[in-house]
Amino acid sequence: MKWIRRKQAWLAVLIPGALAFSSWGAPPPPTDLIPTPVPNPAPTPYAAWTNGPSDQVDYFPIGVWLQNPSRAAEYQALGINLYIGLWEGPTAWQISTLTAAGIPVICEQNDYARANLNNPTFVGWMQMDEPDNAQKIETFWQSDTDLIAAAWPEYADRTLASWGTWGPPASPLQITNEYHEIKSFDTTRPVFLGLGQGIAWDGWGGRGVRTGNLADYPKYAKGGDILAFDIYPVVHSDPEIAGALWRVPYGTQRLRGWAEENPTWADIECTHISNPDIKATPEQVRSEVWMAIVFGARGIIYFVHQFQPTFIEAALLSDPEMMVAVTAINAQIQGLATVLNQPSIIGKVDVVSSNSATPVRTMVKEEGGSMYVFSAAMHDEATVATFTLEGIPSPTPVEVLGEGRTLMATNGIFSDAFSPSDVHIYKAEMNEGGFIFILH
Repeated sequence: MKWIRRKQAWLAVLIPGALAFSSWGAPPPPTDLIPTPVPNPAPTPYAAWTNGPSDQVDYFPIGVWLQNPSRAAEYQALGINLYIGLWEGPTAWQISTLTAAGIPVICEQNDYARANLNNPTFVGWMQMDEPDNAQKIETFWQSDTDLIAAAWPEYADRTLASWGTWGPPASPLQITNEYHEIKSFDTTRPVFLGLGQGIAWDGWGGRGVRTGNLADYPKYAKGGDILAFDIYPVVHSDPEIAGALWRVPYGTQRLRGWAEENPTWADIECTHISNPDIKATPEQVRSEVWMAIVFGARGIIYFVHQFQPTFIEAALLSDPEMMVAVTAINAQIQGLATVLNQPSIIGKVDVVSSNSATPVRTMVKEEGGSMYVFSAAMHDEATVATFTLEGIPSPTPVEVLGEGRTLMATNGIFSDAFSPSDVHIYKAEMNEGGFIFILH
């Protein structure tokens, strides 16, 4: 599968190198973009598969997209614990290299994989990448209108010439058929399905004739056990998306709705990708990661390629500042993994933003006698948020995790400043007995 070539083709359309938009001045988020609590199967969502990702309560998947296994130790040092995709693989060398490094992989289920189903390095099987985007007539559709008609009966009357270079996306039927084919060889591992930016942007024209057809997505979701999507707002060229970090949590929540109770992951930008004039700052990467988690992402995947101004497969590893930032982000996630895998608390935290253009959204967890409030400012304007927490003593210190600060809550109330698209994580000791109302 030439996943990266397809992705590169769409990124070239998405992010013309001549265009660069500021990360600020982005459109505001919808007022109804509010996190919904995530069901928490015990002990984690991955317990459903005996040979899938770890089901330990202190595990949170942090993946890297389509990288050479020879770099596994370098990525492991950054806190990455999972490879997603293998170029023209898996091969015996790729798997032995990852096995030696102790990093599992989700990849294509090819003949080699099917002959080695007992190898624990395999923890999932991969569908084609971004099937919801338009596919090339000559390659994917083999210039065969009968093949298109079988997948999309509504286009049976179209001639080959009418399509031009791009045909329709792969159909949900094709994806679900492939899902059942993969499962016929192995039911002990999940099937991973990565979708495109249509998840977070109705106007994404890269879907071709299916642009804006959201009814496709619940059908696509039947073709995966773990679902992911990508949208890279900082490097995006379209003014509707550029700088709007909230598109990442927006897509996360929409995909969760279509995926029902299956875990959803979010892809995260950290390089120029195809925009030589701008890339996400470490602060923006951190915001995208935690916004996605606040809105229910159960895993993250870093997209580390750069295509412009020059191609660098492992561009993250060529950026010392970003490497430090990603390492710190990943360490904080792993340090809080046991918390993140707890049920979400509902109705015990209220937050008011001083700037109506920048709502602050929260996810609340309880673990070990402490309340954790994960909070995100959803727009690129600064604000001050006032939190009211039920179930904590008064007064009580509130630790701002990872920032070396402690606030004081009186009668459960405290305030804190948020810079544009900022995130803070708070920890406070609870009254004896904790909470009553939780979502299972």
